[in-house]
Amino acid sequence: MTKILVVDNESRMCKLVKAALEMERFTVDMAFSGNEAIEAIRRNKYHIIISDLKMAKVDGMQVLEFAKINNPDTEVMMMTAFATQDTALEAMKKGAYDYLIKPFKMDELVLRIERLLRQKDLENEHKTLKQRDTDTIPNSLPGIIGKSAKMRKVFKQIEKVADSITTVIIRGESGTGKELIAKAIHEGSNRRNKPFVAINCAALPENLLESELFGFEKGAFTGAYKSKKGLFETAHTGTIFLDEMGDLPLGLQAKLLRVLQNNEIVHLGGHERIQVDFRLITATHQDLELLIEQNLFRSDLYYRINIYPIHLPALRDRKEDIPELIQHFLRQFPDKSLSANARMQLIEYDYPGNIRELDNIITRAALLSDKLIEDLDLPKDMANKSFQKKSIFDIPDEGINLDKMEKILIEKALLKAENNKSKAAQLLGITRRRLYSMMERFGMENF
Repeated sequence: MTKILVVDNESRMCKLVKAALEMERFTVDMAFSGNEAIEAIRRNKYHIIISDLKMAKVDGMQVLEFAKINNPDTEVMMMTAFATQDTALEAMKKGAYDYLIKPFKMDELVLRIERLLRQKDLENEHKTLKQRDTDTIPNSLPGIIGKSAKMRKVFKQIEKVADSITTVIIRGESGTGKELIAKAIHEGSNRRNKPFVAINCAALPENLLESELFGFEKGAFTGAYKSKKGLFETAHTGTIFLDEMGDLPLGLQAKLLRVLQNNEIVHLGGHERIQVDFRLITATHQDLELLIEQNLFRSDLYYRINIYPIHLPALRDRKEDIPELIQHFLRQFPDKSLSANARMQLIEYDYPGNIRELDNIITRAALLSDKLIEDLDLPKDMANKSFQKKSIFDIPDEGINLDKMEKILIEKALLKAENNKSKAAQLLGITRRRLYSMMERFGMENF
């Protein structure tokens, strides 16, 4: 049970808040002064403290400071009828979670508490996931091919995060199989028997994407002859997968943020608030951090979805998986076989289009060839050469983003070192302390 302490020298206010919260089945104590509050905090451990700011002798700021010293995990919400920007900023700097202006509606207070508890649940889930034993690493997952060290790391992450409510973001180049990873997470969760709903945010224009996500009422726009549920409703109790998240328009980013904060949606052309319960998985091939700098992606939404990132390696970075993938795609054509030269070219090629490109190449070659697929049946740009790589030291005419290049190098070093920070720092020729400093600058603490 969530235990709450309400502090106000106006006994009527204390009793009103207590009654409203007890109706929501919270356990509530009261204190009618700052001194009483400090004594209560000494005797009990509270999840949340709701304190008035202006009180005689010991004020709300002192209660906040005492609470944070004695139990840093306690969240404190301040309330006052004498709000100024300075006092609000001071309270936030000292660790207050929220700031309420009197008079306020009790429904608003309950909503903010529920939002706080949801956030704490997510934080606790994330801590638990980070603390789990990581000794055993699975070699495979149903429907996903790959035995390389990089893919085994992905399998380990999926196994750790699947059966939780944590929001996951899958990052990687186009064609690496991000939707397969999302499905694997869903299948490993306790929502596996509930809907899995996927949509590509880059595939639809903004108006159509909005109506698909949120649904609409009859007559909401031309052609809306009857009401329709949105994908958030369809995914209720299940999982929704938003692919190509970096292409979500700014207007829809704001609406998605409200959905994640309140777990409710409103149909286009409607007014009723509809509660939805879903597990969110997103994916992108884009550099969201760069999009934030360019004001093309909201930083507050980024922090909501970037809770548990999974980095999916490009196919060229896990070449040892290519032979097994070749065999997998060839099974679609049981009467076809592959010559030694063709197999070698397929293994040596670097696949800018990743697994999707490999699938397309084999499908096309199988359709064009006789029983034996020869190297001449493969695309001409693959013949006798692998994909031409550009040196990272080549500067294009349009210039480069130095911060972005540094971040890429750090990511590559961490992946090569299998997230061993000391080894990664050694590969980069810098100290471990400098590596941590750079990771913090680029927001890579959870890499």
